[in-house]
Amino acid sequence: MKKLLLVFAIVFIAGCLPAAKDKITQTSTIDALLAGAYDGDMSCGELLGHGNFGIGTFERLDGEMIVLGGKIYQIKADGKVYRPAINTKTPFATVCKFRPETEFSIESADYKTVQSIIDENVSNQNSFAAVEITGIFKYVKTRSVPAQNKPYPPLAKVTKTQPVFEMNDIKGTIVGFRSPAFVKGINVPGCHFHFLSDDYTQGGHILDFELTSGICRVDVCNKFLLILPEGDLLKDIDLSQDKSVELHKVEQGK
Repeated sequence: MKKLLLVFAIVFIAGCLPAAKDKITQTSTIDALLAGAYDGDMSCGELLGHGNFGIGTFERLDGEMIVLGGKIYQIKADGKVYRPAINTKTPFATVCKFRPETEFSIESADYKTVQSIIDENVSNQNSFAAVEITGIFKYVKTRSVPAQNKPYPPLAKVTKTQPVFEMNDIKGTIVGFRSPAFVKGINVPGCHFHFLSDDYTQGGHILDFELTSGICRVDVCNKFLLILPEGDLLKDIDLSQDKSVELHKVEQGK
């Protein structure tokens, strides 16, 4: 009996511990999402147990997710920002416990230039980097995706008719990750960013932007935990094909 109580106590304490430093946790894979695996497996509440910072989407592909300051925001296809219920599920999300160790300013830079500046300041391309950029943006172009019904179409088909939003002279925060090339098929190699305005009214998956001035904070992470869906959610999905070209079109909104 004492041994059982001891085991329970250890498990309980472990469950109450904060998310590990420098560890990224991800549910499912980007290729599964590309193939139409939109059924959620992890709740927003469980996701926050793994980190307070990150991006993803929601069950049935119902909008873009931003996790910032331990809160989850949902940008739906109408372009508005919502706070989802804690039991809302996600089919794909990436989070970490954000503890930046690098900080630098960026002035007058477009999306491509910002990526180059991040690479200059975080030169190890084989590391994961959680990236937060707060500032004033001359221009931001984002997209969101509408909720889908079964049978789910592949993501490339959904994004062909995705709502696109353009914002000018706006303050906000970029949230996302720069991932190594070797994560192809698991996550998005390179930079994958979402945007949230300071007034919490606009945002989405970033397609393009021009930054007037801002501060970039980076948390380099050397641990990566992949949690695949339980049961048969991925059983009938072919993940053997290289979807790099398809992913590039989806990320660029083409």
